[in-house]
Amino acid sequence: MLPNAITVSRLLIAAAFFALLAVTMRRPHDVDRTFWGNLAVAMFIVAAVTDLLDGWLARRWQVVSVFGRIMDPFCDKVLVLGAFIFLAGSGFTVYVRDEDWIGPATTTTTGITAWMVVVILARELLVTTLRGVLESMGRDFSADRWGKWKMALQSVCVPVALFVAVNPWALDDSRIRIARDTLVFVTVAVTALSALPYLLRAATMLGSPGSRSR
Repeated sequence: MLPNAITVSRLLIAAAFFALLAVTMRRPHDVDRTFWGNLAVAMFIVAAVTDLLDGWLARRWQVVSVFGRIMDPFCDKVLVLGAFIFLAGSGFTVYVRDEDWIGPATTTTTGITAWMVVVILARELLVTTLRGVLESMGRDFSADRWGKWKMALQSVCVPVALFVAVNPWALDDSRIRIARDTLVFVTVAVTALSALPYLLRAATMLGSPGSRSR
C-alpha cells in the first residue's frame, strides 16, 4: 500500500538527513557548513511532510494497517530523537570567549542541550512502554491531541534550530536566537507535559475492573 511505502521512505529520508548532518558537522568553513546544513534542513522538512501524507492517505482510503501503526511512530521517533541527539552534540558546540559571560564555557549553536534530549527521550520511553503494556492487554492506547501537538512542535523546532545554527547571519542576530530559544524551551515543555494525559489515561485503564481481572 502507498501509505506504508511512504512510511518506510521516511526511514530512508531520515538516514539521508543524518548523513547530511554528519557532513555539516565536519565542515568548518561557513560556506560549506551553510550549504550542507541547509540541505539537511530541506531533507528534514521532506521527511516531516511524508509523516503528514502517509497518515492522511491511510485515513482517506481507510487502509490503516497494523504495519502502519507500528512503523509510523517508529519512523517518527527515529527521525526526531536522532535529530535532537545530533543537534545537542559536540558538532554544534562552540566555546564562549566573552569574558563577561556567566555560565558554562561551551554552548550550542542550536540552542538544544543534553538535558533537553534526556527529557524528550524519557517522555518517549515512558509513553511507548505504557502503550506496549496496555495494548498487549487489548486496550486502545492511540496518540491523543497532546501527542500530535508535541510532534508538530518538534517537527518545527528541529529545522528552525538547525537553520539558525548553520546560517551565520541568523546566528549573529540576537532576536533570532531569542526566538529560537523560546521555541526550543516551549517544545521541551510541551513534550514533557504531553506525558501527563497518557499517565492519567493509563492509570484509569489499569485501575478498571477489566484490567484487574487479567
